[in-house]
Parts: sequence; C-alpha cells; structure tokens
Amino acid sequence: MSENTGNQGSKRGRPKSRIGVVTSNKMTKTVVVQVERRMKHGRYGKYLTEKNKYKAHDEEQACKIGDQVRITETRPMSKDKRWRVAEILRPADTTLEAHGPATQSERS
Repeated sequence: MSENTGNQGSKRGRPKSRIGVVTSNKMTKTVVVQVERRMKHGRYGKYLTEKNKYKAHDEEQACKIGDQVRITETRPMSKDKRWRVAEILRPADTTLEAHGPATQSERS
C-alpha cells in the first residue's frame, strides 16, 4: 500500500489552456485577457456568447492591447492571477491605425 501513495503526488493532469484577446496591460507583468465562448442555451436553443476575463502573468511584458494570446493554467501567483501567457498567437493589427482614413486626393 505504501508504494502507491508516493506515486500519487507526482501525477498531474494536463493544464487547461484558453485563447483570448488582451484587453489591458497597465499592470506590471500582468495582462487581462478576455476569452469568448459560444454556447447553446439549454432550453431555448439560442446561441449565446459567454465572455470571461482572466488575469495572466506576462514575464517579458511583451503583450499589447489587441494581441491574441494563449494562456495556460498555473499555480496561484497572487489573489487573482492563476494563468500565465504561454504564447502570442497573433499580434495586434496596427496597420489600419497607422494609415488612418483615406484623404480626398487619395480616392481620386
């Protein structure tokens, strides 16, 4: 019996991961990630969008607002932080902001 008890603690499941968009990076080494999930209502069958916000640890402070990131579950790092940024999937699209609206001379 004692052989099995030592093995139990070393086995862990795979950590959960979510994909979302960074909505805030104002805190030091912390970003707020909004994750959207589409689900069907149990009784009425209407599709709903459930939005959750998670605080995630960003060690390099590389995330910017609008980046699409993958976050994974980790040990508690503070009162609210239980996730960390695993990778930046798609950086924020800044090309539209740089060009701005087309002027009258560019259209003709």
